[in-house]
Amino acid sequence: MTTDYTTPHATAGLGDDDGTAPEFTVYGGDWTDVAEEATRLSEQRIVFNMGPQHPSTHGVLRIMLEVEGETVQELRAGIGYLHTGIEKNMEYRTWTQGVTFATRMDYVAAMFNEAVYCLGVEKLLGITDDIPERANVLRVLMMELTRIGSHLVAIGTGGNEMGATTVMTTAFIGREETFKVIENITGLRTNNAYIRPGGVAQDTPEGAVEMIREMIPKVRHVLDDMAYLQLENPIFKGRLQNVAVLDLSACMALGITGPMLRSAGVPYDLRKSEPYCGYETYDFQVPTSMDADAYSRVVLRLEECYESLKIVEQCADRLEALEGQPVMVADKKIAWPAQLSVGGDGQGNSFEHIRHIMGESMEALIHHFKLVTEGFPVPAGQAYAAIENPKGMLGCHVVSDGGTKPWRAHFRDPGFNNLQALSMLTEGGQVADVVVAIATIDMVLGGVDR
Repeated sequence: MTTDYTTPHATAGLGDDDGTAPEFTVYGGDWTDVAEEATRLSEQRIVFNMGPQHPSTHGVLRIMLEVEGETVQELRAGIGYLHTGIEKNMEYRTWTQGVTFATRMDYVAAMFNEAVYCLGVEKLLGITDDIPERANVLRVLMMELTRIGSHLVAIGTGGNEMGATTVMTTAFIGREETFKVIENITGLRTNNAYIRPGGVAQDTPEGAVEMIREMIPKVRHVLDDMAYLQLENPIFKGRLQNVAVLDLSACMALGITGPMLRSAGVPYDLRKSEPYCGYETYDFQVPTSMDADAYSRVVLRLEECYESLKIVEQCADRLEALEGQPVMVADKKIAWPAQLSVGGDGQGNSFEHIRHIMGESMEALIHHFKLVTEGFPVPAGQAYAAIENPKGMLGCHVVSDGGTKPWRAHFRDPGFNNLQALSMLTEGGQVADVVVAIATIDMVLGGVDR
């Protein structure tokens, strides 16, 4: 028998004839009243679906809670609702076209998906050391701008879920500044397909470095505002400190990485331990904490944003020094045949390239057509690449059978592993703290499900 609580004092049935316990479906009402009503009916535990309370979990994450009063006894997460077949679809596209699919996994951190995939393809091609320095600087710039934007979304939406809408609006103002730079250089705000095997799709437009330098103090000001709004706020501290604790042994058992692991005291960051794209040449720190709670994870993400701004500033200096250098590998059998351009009508081949292939060289037109439609072959074999995503370690395993399409491309998204910790973070705690735990895990279901 199922009884609906249309008001907190609704009456419930006594269960089915076969001896099973009654089920309660709760709609609205104050939770204290609902718990008291369950106690009056001699039912100690209630099982129900919670949420959605997070913008990115609406319809794509199912949280099943078993509670006794206000205490969570058991939590299970149901995933798979945002599975889009990205990895399978990539098997039917060229290696370059695969970037367009990969970028849509964790759509809040799109540049990292592109980067790890391209690093894996470049390992198979044997061209890792041939990537131009300017291309690597642009990759680092895009990843760090995206890291700031991802952390701002995590902190801002987390604040909104706890009732502090000002935190979210402030965070999104800062994120918008990073998007302006990304859009100016790539032509798109997100899902850019900007990082390609061999380099990047196009160079920076005129005035890009000046735009980067103007953006840095604006974002730093937003970070300062968010720190003032939250970190010494007694309500915020009371809500997050010693809540959703995950110690080091639990992190190691579950394969947790990123800010969640660093909040437990381990300074593990692939930019330092296994550097790529020249990260070993940049000056930055890896913030850590020993508190292992929700509050420390918010603090670490803010601190990482400040460190990312330091890297962005160094990228601006290097872009000035490397002005005019190539942004794509020299091998024309791999390199995309045209420098793309961003104009008033969007993004496409430069006018100079169109004039060349359409009016000057039949051979260039044939090469362009074959490279775009058929793609380039990749030697048979397999390779694994891993980078530091805002949420943790993002890995990509690519396998080639010698053809122009991936035989297999599989991604290790950090959100998938980190989400496993939700039950450990919440069981034995309060129902209200489930919201805090979800917010400070910072997973995006597009990356979890793929």
